[in-house]
Amino acid sequence: MALLLFDRLFRVLIKSGPLTVIDAAGRARLYGTASADVTPVTIRFTDSSTPRRIARNPAKGAGEAYMDGRLLVETGDIRDLVDLIGYNTRWNASNPTRIKLWRPQRIAATLDTWNWQRRSKRNVAHHYDLSGALYDLFLDSDRQYSCAYFDSPAETLDQAQDDKKAHIAAKLMLKPGQRILDIGCGWGGMALYLNRVADVDVLGITLSEEQLKIARERAVSTGVADRVKFELIDYRNLTGTFDRIVSVGMFEHVGPPHYRTFFEKCRSLLTPEGVMLLHTIGRADGPGATDPWLAKYIFPGGYVPALSQMMPAIEKSYLWLTDLEALRLHYAYTLEHWYERVAAARQQIVELYDERFFRMWQFYLAGAISAFRHDGHLVFQLQLTRQRDAVPIVRDYIAIDEQRLRDAVSSKNSRPISL
Repeated sequence: MALLLFDRLFRVLIKSGPLTVIDAAGRARLYGTASADVTPVTIRFTDSSTPRRIARNPAKGAGEAYMDGRLLVETGDIRDLVDLIGYNTRWNASNPTRIKLWRPQRIAATLDTWNWQRRSKRNVAHHYDLSGALYDLFLDSDRQYSCAYFDSPAETLDQAQDDKKAHIAAKLMLKPGQRILDIGCGWGGMALYLNRVADVDVLGITLSEEQLKIARERAVSTGVADRVKFELIDYRNLTGTFDRIVSVGMFEHVGPPHYRTFFEKCRSLLTPEGVMLLHTIGRADGPGATDPWLAKYIFPGGYVPALSQMMPAIEKSYLWLTDLEALRLHYAYTLEHWYERVAAARQQIVELYDERFFRMWQFYLAGAISAFRHDGHLVFQLQLTRQRDAVPIVRDYIAIDEQRLRDAVSSKNSRPISL
């Protein structure tokens, strides 16, 4: 019965393959026909209960089975397996096999996005307070843990992350002496960059004690601790005003019930002439739900928003959307760099944690790549202001300032620039 449920599901799901599944008794089943769009994969189950668990909850069941060693990938690797399944369930009007059964239950997911202040800090600690040595193994030299900006897929990760910072800085229209707020500042890379290239003062806020410690150390070591400060504080408790607000990769942790609170707070923190740049993962396919495996093991309380969920809160907060950019494949390229680096650092990661943790991290990155390759995931950059004339009426200034920033950073003499 267990294998029967699995077999019925996968005969509906998998049209392009082939995917060969070997059960615990050694019997092989073939799903899908050969396709140039995916790599053939062979997997083996080590027990009879795993197929039933996957049939009942595909993402959670498969993720836990791979972590525990109950699902073994014998031909290809876990990225190939997730890619094959992602391609077959891709978001495309012409795809007849995309079915609701593959998507998680929305009721439980909705409850998980109520991120009150105490819960928000606990959720952040779950992921971002992991060993800094782990992140050093797969991130770029500046520890940018968000989507990079690629001129082409061949660009290096470090270059693409530098270009991302320049792209964002150009949209902020920075001037020397301005006061900048960085909501969800990570390990301080963006804040330190803005200070260095534009001669501005920055306050970075985070809920991660590990990130706070490292960000402060970096500010001290570069001699700018008097101008680039970092605090452990929830955005809801912040007071004061800022000329610019930047937030990169933090909004995914806010949760739909708190969107209006977030944008109203940002408006109150902006000066009347202020500019905000929000960089967040988004959904092209409308409101959805967080993968139950991802919510349990990687990002508790996390949720990727659709633009249709963000805009009502922005509108009610009396903010102008002055620029909107959709970055589509950039995060897939970023994640592929991370996946390759994690695979190369397997021994170090196992020594830091264990084999199960390594498999968990692999599955997380493989799933994320598939989401940006085949599902409706992308990255939005929203420029927001309080006044309709706070930025130029045409966006040419972005490319001009961005190139100036790139040239300055790549030059040997990278003194602060007056924009």
